[in-house]
Amino acid sequence: MTRDRIEVLGTSAASAEAVWAIARDFCGAWHPAIATIRAERDEAGRLVRAFTVHGEDTLYRERRSFFSDSEKTVAYTHLQGIAGVDAYDARLTVTAGEGGSVITWTAEAEAPDAARLAAICEGTKYIFDMGIAALSEAAMRGGAAAAGPELPEPVALKPMMIGETPRLALTATPSKDGPLCLFLHGIGGARWNWEAQVSAVGTTMRAAALDLRGYGDSALGPQQSTVEAYCDDIFSVMTALGAEKLVLVGLSYGSWIATSFAMRHPERLAGLVLSGGCTGMSEAGVGEREAFRTSRQVPLDAGQTPADFAPAVVKVLAGPEASEAVKEQLFKSMAAIPAATYRDALNCFTNPPERFDFSRLTMPVLMMTGEFDRLASPKEIRGVAERIHAEASEPDVRYETIADAGHVCNVEQPSVYNRILLEFLQGLPR
Repeated sequence: MTRDRIEVLGTSAASAEAVWAIARDFCGAWHPAIATIRAERDEAGRLVRAFTVHGEDTLYRERRSFFSDSEKTVAYTHLQGIAGVDAYDARLTVTAGEGGSVITWTAEAEAPDAARLAAICEGTKYIFDMGIAALSEAAMRGGAAAAGPELPEPVALKPMMIGETPRLALTATPSKDGPLCLFLHGIGGARWNWEAQVSAVGTTMRAAALDLRGYGDSALGPQQSTVEAYCDDIFSVMTALGAEKLVLVGLSYGSWIATSFAMRHPERLAGLVLSGGCTGMSEAGVGEREAFRTSRQVPLDAGQTPADFAPAVVKVLAGPEASEAVKEQLFKSMAAIPAATYRDALNCFTNPPERFDFSRLTMPVLMMTGEFDRLASPKEIRGVAERIHAEASEPDVRYETIADAGHVCNVEQPSVYNRILLEFLQGLPR
Protein backbone atom coordinates (compact mmCIF):
# COMPACT_ATOMS: atom_id res chain seq x y z
CA MET A 1 0.00 0.00 0.00
CA THR A 2 1.39 3.42 -0.98
CA ARG A 3 0.27 6.86 0.10
CA ASP A 4 1.06 10.37 -1.12
CA ARG A 5 0.03 13.95 -0.45
CA ILE A 6 -0.68 16.65 -3.02
CA GLU A 7 -0.67 20.36 -2.19
CA VAL A 8 -1.44 23.15 -4.64
CA LEU A 9 -1.31 26.82 -3.66
CA GLY A 10 -2.71 29.64 -5.74
CA THR A 11 -3.34 33.34 -5.31
CA SER A 12 -6.15 35.60 -6.42
CA ALA A 13 -6.57 39.36 -6.60
CA ALA A 14 -10.09 38.80 -5.27
CA SER A 15 -10.72 38.94 -1.53
CA ALA A 16 -10.90 35.77 0.54
CA GLU A 17 -14.59 36.50 1.15
CA ALA A 18 -15.29 36.72 -2.60
CA VAL A 19 -13.44 33.49 -3.36
CA TRP A 20 -15.09 31.63 -0.49
CA ALA A 21 -18.54 32.79 -1.60
CA ILE A 22 -17.96 30.60 -4.68
CA ALA A 23 -16.00 27.74 -3.10
CA ARG A 24 -18.44 27.17 -0.20
CA ASP A 25 -21.01 25.79 -2.65
CA PHE A 26 -19.93 22.16 -2.46
CA CYS A 27 -22.37 21.13 -5.19
CA GLY A 28 -21.88 24.15 -7.42
CA ALA A 29 -20.73 23.75 -11.04
CA TRP A 30 -17.92 26.32 -10.76
CA HIS A 31 -15.11 23.92 -11.74
CA PRO A 32 -14.55 23.98 -15.55
CA ALA A 33 -14.05 20.19 -15.67
CA ILE A 34 -17.61 19.59 -14.44
CA ALA A 35 -20.10 18.48 -17.10
CA THR A 36 -23.04 17.69 -14.80
CA ILE A 37 -23.45 17.85 -11.04
CA ARG A 38 -26.22 17.22 -8.53
CA ALA A 39 -26.56 17.28 -4.75
CA GLU A 40 -27.51 14.13 -2.85
CA ARG A 41 -27.95 13.25 0.80
CA ASP A 42 -27.04 9.91 2.31
CA GLU A 43 -29.15 8.19 4.97
CA ALA A 44 -27.60 10.31 7.75
CA GLY A 45 -28.09 13.58 5.85
CA ARG A 46 -24.44 13.98 4.86
CA LEU A 47 -24.01 16.07 1.71
CA VAL A 48 -22.76 14.21 -1.38
CA ARG A 49 -21.99 15.65 -4.80
CA ALA A 50 -22.47 13.36 -7.79
CA PHE A 51 -20.87 14.64 -10.99
CA THR A 52 -19.46 13.81 -14.39
CA VAL A 53 -16.57 15.51 -16.15
CA HIS A 54 -16.20 16.51 -19.76
CA GLY A 55 -15.01 13.70 -21.99
CA GLU A 56 -15.89 10.86 -19.57
CA ASP A 57 -18.89 8.70 -18.77
CA THR A 58 -17.70 7.96 -15.21
CA LEU A 59 -19.96 9.08 -12.36
CA TYR A 60 -17.97 10.47 -9.42
CA ARG A 61 -19.27 10.86 -5.90
CA GLU A 62 -17.64 12.83 -3.06
CA ARG A 63 -19.02 13.34 0.46
CA ARG A 64 -18.43 16.56 2.38
CA SER A 65 -16.80 15.76 5.72
CA PHE A 66 -15.90 19.18 7.18
CA PHE A 67 -17.19 22.69 6.55
CA SER A 68 -16.61 26.11 8.09
CA ASP A 69 -17.62 29.55 6.88
CA SER A 70 -15.54 31.26 9.56
CA GLU A 71 -12.46 29.18 8.65
CA LYS A 72 -13.31 29.26 4.92
CA THR A 73 -12.60 25.55 4.70
CA VAL A 74 -14.28 22.55 3.12
CA ALA A 75 -13.04 18.95 3.27
CA TYR A 76 -14.39 15.93 1.45
CA THR A 77 -13.78 12.23 0.85
CA HIS A 78 -14.00 10.22 -2.36
CA LEU A 79 -16.77 7.62 -2.57
CA GLN A 80 -16.90 6.54 -6.19
CA GLY A 81 -15.24 7.09 -9.54
CA ILE A 82 -11.44 7.10 -9.16
CA ALA A 83 -10.19 3.73 -10.39
CA GLY A 84 -7.53 1.96 -8.33
CA VAL A 85 -7.71 4.20 -5.26
CA ASP A 86 -8.33 2.87 -1.74
CA ALA A 87 -8.69 6.25 0.00
CA TYR A 88 -8.79 9.85 -1.14
CA ASP A 89 -9.42 12.82 1.16
CA ALA A 90 -9.10 16.46 0.17
CA ARG A 91 -9.38 19.91 1.73
CA LEU A 92 -9.73 23.40 0.26
CA THR A 93 -9.00 26.49 2.37
CA VAL A 94 -9.16 30.18 1.48
CA THR A 95 -7.17 32.73 3.50
CA ALA A 96 -6.50 36.44 3.19
CA GLY A 97 -3.29 37.32 1.40
CA GLU A 98 -1.43 40.44 0.41
CA GLY A 99 -3.52 42.18 -2.22
CA GLY A 100 -6.13 39.43 -2.33
CA SER A 101 -6.33 35.82 -1.16
CA VAL A 102 -4.50 32.50 -1.03
CA ILE A 103 -6.23 29.28 -2.05
CA THR A 104 -4.76 26.05 -0.66
CA TRP A 105 -6.01 22.74 -2.00
CA THR A 106 -4.60 19.50 -0.60
CA ALA A 107 -5.34 15.80 -0.95
CA GLU A 108 -4.08 12.56 0.51
CA ALA A 109 -4.45 9.47 -1.66
CA GLU A 110 -3.77 5.81 -1.01
CA ALA A 111 -3.49 3.06 -3.60
CA PRO A 112 -2.03 -0.46 -3.75
CA ASP A 113 -0.05 0.31 -6.90
CA ALA A 114 2.68 2.98 -6.92
CA ALA A 115 2.33 3.71 -10.63
CA ARG A 116 -1.43 4.17 -10.30
CA LEU A 117 -0.95 6.42 -7.27
CA ALA A 118 1.49 8.60 -9.22
CA ALA A 119 -1.06 8.95 -12.02
CA ILE A 120 -3.80 9.88 -9.51
CA CYS A 121 -1.58 12.53 -7.94
CA GLU A 122 -0.67 13.98 -11.33
CA GLY A 123 -4.32 14.18 -12.33
CA THR A 124 -5.24 15.70 -8.97
CA LYS A 125 -2.67 18.47 -9.38
CA TYR A 126 -4.05 19.29 -12.82
CA ILE A 127 -7.62 19.43 -11.50
CA PHE A 128 -6.63 21.58 -8.51
CA ASP A 129 -4.67 24.05 -10.67
CA MET A 130 -7.62 24.38 -13.03
CA GLY A 131 -10.07 24.78 -10.16
CA ILE A 132 -8.05 27.47 -8.39
CA ALA A 133 -7.83 29.50 -11.60
CA ALA A 134 -11.60 29.15 -12.08
CA LEU A 135 -12.33 30.19 -8.50
CA SER A 136 -10.21 33.29 -8.88
CA GLU A 137 -11.86 34.25 -12.15
CA ALA A 138 -15.37 33.68 -10.80
CA ALA A 139 -14.61 35.65 -7.63
CA MET A 140 -13.32 38.59 -9.68
CA ARG A 141 -16.60 38.62 -11.61
CA GLY A 142 -18.59 38.46 -8.34
CA GLY A 143 -22.25 37.60 -8.10
CA ALA A 144 -22.19 34.70 -5.60
CA ALA A 145 -25.30 34.09 -3.55
CA ALA A 146 -25.38 35.22 0.08
CA ALA A 147 -24.60 32.51 2.65
CA GLY A 148 -27.28 31.12 4.94
CA PRO A 149 -31.09 31.02 4.89
CA GLU A 150 -33.41 33.92 5.61
CA LEU A 151 -34.72 33.94 9.16
CA PRO A 152 -38.39 32.91 9.41
CA GLU A 153 -41.10 34.54 11.44
CA PRO A 154 -40.98 33.06 14.97
CA VAL A 155 -43.67 30.62 16.07
CA ALA A 156 -45.63 30.65 19.32
CA LEU A 157 -44.13 28.97 22.39
CA LYS A 158 -45.96 26.99 25.06
CA PRO A 159 -44.77 26.10 28.58
CA MET A 160 -45.16 22.46 29.59
CA MET A 161 -44.59 20.34 32.69
CA ILE A 162 -43.79 16.62 32.45
CA GLY A 163 -42.89 13.83 34.85
CA GLU A 164 -43.02 13.55 38.61
CA THR A 165 -39.58 12.46 39.91
CA PRO A 166 -38.37 14.98 39.14
CA ARG A 167 -40.91 17.33 37.59
CA LEU A 168 -39.42 18.87 34.43
CA ALA A 169 -40.30 22.16 32.77
CA LEU A 170 -40.21 22.76 29.00
CA THR A 171 -40.92 25.50 26.51
CA ALA A 172 -42.10 23.91 23.26
CA THR A 173 -43.45 24.72 19.82
CA PRO A 174 -46.48 23.03 18.21
CA SER A 175 -46.15 19.41 17.13
CA LYS A 176 -44.51 18.56 13.78
CA ASP A 177 -43.46 15.35 12.10
CA GLY A 178 -39.79 14.39 12.20
CA PRO A 179 -37.07 14.80 14.82
CA LEU A 180 -37.44 16.93 17.94
CA CYS A 181 -34.86 19.68 18.37
CA LEU A 182 -34.14 19.84 22.12
CA PHE A 183 -32.10 22.68 23.67
CA LEU A 184 -30.02 22.23 26.85
CA HIS A 185 -28.76 25.31 28.71
CA GLY A 186 -25.48 25.95 30.53
CA ILE A 187 -24.60 25.64 34.19
CA GLY A 188 -25.58 29.28 34.76
CA GLY A 189 -28.54 29.33 32.41
CA ALA A 190 -32.21 28.51 32.03
CA ARG A 191 -34.53 27.33 29.29
CA TRP A 192 -35.69 30.86 28.44
CA ASN A 193 -32.19 31.72 27.23
CA TRP A 194 -33.10 29.61 24.18
CA GLU A 195 -36.39 31.31 23.29
CA ALA A 196 -35.03 33.03 20.16
CA GLN A 197 -33.74 29.68 18.89
CA VAL A 198 -36.80 27.60 19.83
CA SER A 199 -39.22 29.99 18.11
CA ALA A 200 -37.06 30.09 14.96
CA VAL A 201 -36.45 26.34 14.74
CA GLY A 202 -40.15 25.67 15.34
CA THR A 203 -40.82 26.71 11.74
CA THR A 204 -38.68 23.76 10.53
CA MET A 205 -39.28 21.04 13.12
CA ARG A 206 -40.72 20.71 16.59
CA ALA A 207 -38.46 22.38 19.13
CA ALA A 208 -38.29 22.51 22.92
CA ALA A 209 -36.00 23.93 25.60
CA LEU A 210 -35.60 22.08 28.90
CA ASP A 211 -34.92 23.44 32.36
CA LEU A 212 -32.36 21.00 33.73
CA ARG A 213 -32.98 19.46 37.16
CA GLY A 214 -33.37 22.17 39.79
CA TYR A 215 -33.27 25.03 37.27
CA GLY A 216 -36.19 27.33 36.52
CA ASP A 217 -39.43 25.42 36.99
CA SER A 218 -37.82 21.97 37.10
CA ALA A 219 -37.29 20.18 40.41
CA LEU A 220 -34.10 18.59 41.66
CA GLY A 221 -34.10 14.82 41.77
CA PRO A 222 -34.03 12.84 45.01
CA GLN A 223 -30.31 12.07 44.59
CA GLN A 224 -27.26 13.86 43.22
CA SER A 225 -27.72 14.48 39.49
CA THR A 226 -25.66 12.30 37.16
CA VAL A 227 -25.10 12.03 33.43
CA GLU A 228 -27.32 8.96 33.38
CA ALA A 229 -30.09 10.89 35.13
CA TYR A 230 -29.90 13.68 32.56
CA CYS A 231 -30.07 11.08 29.79
CA ASP A 232 -33.20 9.65 31.44
CA ASP A 233 -34.70 13.16 31.45
CA ILE A 234 -34.01 13.51 27.72
CA PHE A 235 -35.80 10.23 27.10
CA SER A 236 -38.71 11.46 29.25
CA VAL A 237 -38.99 14.55 27.03
CA MET A 238 -38.92 12.38 23.90
CA THR A 239 -41.70 10.18 25.27
CA ALA A 240 -43.84 13.13 26.36
CA LEU A 241 -43.52 14.83 22.95
CA GLY A 242 -43.76 11.65 20.90
CA ALA A 243 -40.30 11.92 19.32
CA GLU A 244 -38.35 8.95 17.96
CA LYS A 245 -35.29 10.99 16.94
CA LEU A 246 -33.57 14.06 18.34
CA VAL A 247 -31.37 16.94 17.37
CA LEU A 248 -29.67 17.92 20.63
CA VAL A 249 -28.46 21.51 20.92
CA GLY A 250 -26.35 22.34 23.96
CA LEU A 251 -24.49 25.28 25.41
CA SER A 252 -21.49 24.70 27.71
CA TYR A 253 -22.76 22.32 30.44
CA GLY A 254 -25.63 21.48 28.09
CA SER A 255 -23.11 20.63 25.34
CA TRP A 256 -21.35 18.23 27.68
CA ILE A 257 -24.66 16.56 28.54
CA ALA A 258 -25.63 16.41 24.85
CA THR A 259 -22.32 14.79 23.91
CA SER A 260 -22.69 12.33 26.79
CA PHE A 261 -26.11 11.34 25.43
CA ALA A 262 -24.68 11.02 21.91
CA MET A 263 -21.97 8.64 23.16
CA ARG A 264 -24.59 6.37 24.73
CA HIS A 265 -27.40 6.61 22.17
CA PRO A 266 -26.00 7.68 18.78
CA GLU A 267 -28.82 5.88 16.98
CA ARG A 268 -31.39 8.26 18.52
CA LEU A 269 -29.74 11.42 17.18
CA ALA A 270 -30.37 12.98 13.77
CA GLY A 271 -27.88 15.73 14.60
CA LEU A 272 -25.74 17.19 17.39
CA VAL A 273 -25.10 20.91 17.96
CA LEU A 274 -22.48 21.94 20.52
CA SER A 275 -22.02 25.58 21.51
CA GLY A 276 -19.40 26.98 23.85
CA GLY A 277 -18.10 23.57 24.91
CA CYS A 278 -18.09 19.83 24.36
CA THR A 279 -15.71 17.81 26.51
CA GLY A 280 -16.34 19.70 29.75
CA MET A 281 -14.25 18.15 32.51
CA SER A 282 -14.09 14.77 30.74
CA GLU A 283 -10.47 15.29 29.73
CA ALA A 284 -9.33 17.21 32.80
CA GLY A 285 -7.15 15.64 35.46
CA VAL A 286 -8.35 15.07 39.01
CA GLY A 287 -6.54 18.18 40.23
CA GLU A 288 -8.05 20.42 37.56
CA ARG A 289 -11.55 19.10 38.21
CA GLU A 290 -11.17 19.60 41.96
CA ALA A 291 -9.81 23.12 41.51
CA PHE A 292 -12.75 24.01 39.24
CA ARG A 293 -15.29 22.68 41.74
CA THR A 294 -13.78 24.14 44.90
CA SER A 295 -13.20 27.60 43.41
CA ARG A 296 -16.89 27.83 42.54
CA GLN A 297 -18.08 26.34 45.83
CA VAL A 298 -16.11 28.74 48.01
CA PRO A 299 -18.81 31.43 47.90
CA LEU A 300 -21.52 28.80 48.42
CA ASP A 301 -19.71 27.45 51.47
CA ALA A 302 -19.50 31.03 52.76
CA GLY A 303 -23.29 31.30 52.63
CA GLN A 304 -23.64 33.17 49.36
CA THR A 305 -26.13 32.30 46.62
CA PRO A 306 -25.62 32.53 42.85
CA ALA A 307 -27.42 35.87 42.95
CA ASP A 308 -24.58 37.25 45.12
CA PHE A 309 -21.79 36.37 42.68
CA ALA A 310 -23.81 36.69 39.45
CA PRO A 311 -22.25 40.10 38.56
CA ALA A 312 -18.75 38.56 38.59
CA VAL A 313 -19.92 35.60 36.50
CA VAL A 314 -21.47 37.91 33.89
CA LYS A 315 -18.12 39.66 33.45
CA VAL A 316 -16.62 36.31 32.46
CA LEU A 317 -19.52 35.18 30.27
CA ALA A 318 -20.20 38.35 28.28
CA GLY A 319 -18.20 39.47 25.27
CA PRO A 320 -16.61 42.96 25.24
CA GLU A 321 -19.39 44.38 23.05
CA ALA A 322 -22.32 42.77 24.86
CA SER A 323 -25.25 45.13 25.31
CA GLU A 324 -26.67 46.03 28.69
CA ALA A 325 -29.80 44.05 27.81
CA VAL A 326 -27.71 40.92 27.17
CA LYS A 327 -25.78 41.39 30.41
CA GLU A 328 -29.06 41.78 32.28
CA GLN A 329 -30.41 38.56 30.77
CA LEU A 330 -27.26 36.67 31.75
CA PHE A 331 -27.45 38.14 35.26
CA LYS A 332 -31.10 37.14 35.69
CA SER A 333 -30.56 33.55 34.63
CA MET A 334 -27.56 33.19 36.95
CA ALA A 335 -29.23 34.95 39.88
CA ALA A 336 -32.32 32.72 39.64
CA ILE A 337 -30.38 29.50 40.34
CA PRO A 338 -30.88 28.04 43.83
CA ALA A 339 -27.65 27.35 45.69
CA ALA A 340 -28.52 23.65 46.01
CA THR A 341 -28.99 23.37 42.24
CA TYR A 342 -25.70 25.09 41.48
CA ARG A 343 -23.86 22.81 43.91
CA ASP A 344 -25.57 19.76 42.41
CA ALA A 345 -24.55 20.75 38.86
CA LEU A 346 -20.95 21.45 39.90
CA ASN A 347 -20.66 18.01 41.51
CA CYS A 348 -22.01 16.33 38.39
CA PHE A 349 -19.82 18.34 36.00
CA THR A 350 -16.62 17.66 37.93
CA ASN A 351 -17.22 13.91 38.18
CA PRO A 352 -17.35 12.86 34.53
CA PRO A 353 -17.95 9.13 34.05
CA GLU A 354 -15.76 8.76 30.96
CA ARG A 355 -13.44 10.30 28.40
CA PHE A 356 -15.36 10.80 25.17
CA ASP A 357 -14.81 8.41 22.26
CA PHE A 358 -15.55 10.51 19.18
CA SER A 359 -15.61 7.45 16.94
CA ARG A 360 -19.09 6.82 18.35
CA LEU A 361 -20.48 10.00 16.77
CA THR A 362 -22.34 8.80 13.71
CA MET A 363 -24.55 11.87 13.23
CA PRO A 364 -23.80 15.27 11.61
CA VAL A 365 -22.18 17.60 14.15
CA LEU A 366 -22.24 21.41 14.29
CA MET A 367 -19.89 23.22 16.69
CA MET A 368 -20.00 26.94 17.47
CA THR A 369 -18.32 29.23 19.95
CA GLY A 370 -18.02 32.96 20.50
CA GLU A 371 -15.05 34.93 19.25
CA PHE A 372 -14.42 36.19 22.79
CA ASP A 373 -15.40 33.06 24.72
CA ARG A 374 -13.12 32.87 27.77
CA LEU A 375 -14.35 29.41 28.82
CA ALA A 376 -14.37 27.60 25.45
CA SER A 377 -12.10 29.52 23.10
CA PRO A 378 -12.30 29.22 19.31
CA LYS A 379 -8.90 27.51 19.34
CA GLU A 380 -10.16 24.86 21.76
CA ILE A 381 -13.50 24.18 20.06
CA ARG A 382 -11.96 24.24 16.58
CA GLY A 383 -9.48 21.65 17.82
CA VAL A 384 -12.27 19.41 19.11
CA ALA A 385 -14.08 19.76 15.78
CA GLU A 386 -10.94 18.61 13.97
CA ARG A 387 -10.63 15.67 16.36
CA ILE A 388 -14.19 14.60 15.66
CA HIS A 389 -13.46 14.90 11.94
CA ALA A 390 -10.38 12.70 12.36
CA GLU A 391 -11.90 10.08 14.67
CA ALA A 392 -15.48 9.60 13.43
CA SER A 393 -15.77 6.81 10.85
CA GLU A 394 -17.89 8.89 8.45
CA PRO A 395 -17.48 12.46 9.71
CA ASP A 396 -19.83 15.31 8.90
CA VAL A 397 -18.59 18.23 10.99
CA ARG A 398 -19.22 21.96 10.75
CA TYR A 399 -17.37 24.50 12.89
CA GLU A 400 -18.11 28.24 13.21
CA THR A 401 -16.71 31.10 15.27
CA ILE A 402 -19.46 33.62 16.04
CA ALA A 403 -18.02 37.11 15.81
CA ASP A 404 -18.54 39.68 18.60
CA ALA A 405 -19.85 37.11 21.08
CA GLY A 406 -18.72 35.70 24.40
CA HIS A 407 -19.58 32.37 26.00
CA VAL A 408 -23.37 32.50 25.65
CA CYS A 409 -23.16 33.13 21.91
CA ASN A 410 -26.81 32.31 21.18
CA VAL A 411 -27.93 35.15 23.48
CA GLU A 412 -25.38 37.71 22.30
CA GLN A 413 -25.77 37.03 18.56
CA PRO A 414 -29.13 35.29 18.11
CA SER A 415 -29.57 36.14 14.41
CA VAL A 416 -26.12 34.83 13.43
CA TYR A 417 -26.57 31.75 15.61
CA ASN A 418 -30.00 31.04 14.16
CA ARG A 419 -28.88 31.32 10.53
CA ILE A 420 -26.09 28.82 11.06
CA LEU A 421 -28.34 26.50 13.05
CA LEU A 422 -31.18 26.58 10.52
CA GLU A 423 -28.83 25.91 7.60
CA PHE A 424 -27.53 22.88 9.48
CA LEU A 425 -31.00 21.61 10.38
CA GLN A 426 -32.31 21.99 6.84
CA GLY A 427 -29.75 19.45 5.66
CA LEU A 428 -30.79 16.74 8.13
CA PRO A 429 -33.06 13.84 7.14
CA ARG A 430 -36.67 14.15 8.25
